Amino acid sequence: QLQFVESGGGLVQPGGSLRLSCAASGFTLDYYTIGWFRQAPGKEREGVSCISRSGGSTNYADSVKGRFTISRDNAKNTVYLQMNSLKPEDTAVYYCAAVVFPDQAMCVMTGARYYYWGQGTQVTVSS
Repeated sequence: QLQFVESGGGLVQPGGSLRLSCAASGFTLDYYTIGWFRQAPGKEREGVSCISRSGGSTNYADSVKGRFTISRDNAKNTVYLQMNSLKPEDTAVYYCAAVVFPDQAMCVMTGARYYYWGQGTQVTVSS
């Protein structure tokens, strides 16, 4: 069974940090481009970050540039999203997603391009 398990979410004060993990089971992440997306109540899903199969190409939403860092550890079959300097507007359910792209350097933050999705982990930034 091809599944993702997101973890690392929780409640944090503004300015704090969290590291989200996306662990894969039933498949090897090496073959997939991975994206992080988030959705706040009443708002559309938005792309946060993505990382190519090779790890050599990453993209970030303008709203998180300089604060979030995506990385992958293929040996652990896990992708991470380090979130620093968190703001209340970062509050959302965060999802990881995977898709196979022929180009190992390809990385996009368009949710419709991704096929496999995790269940999400809640991030709440509040004082």
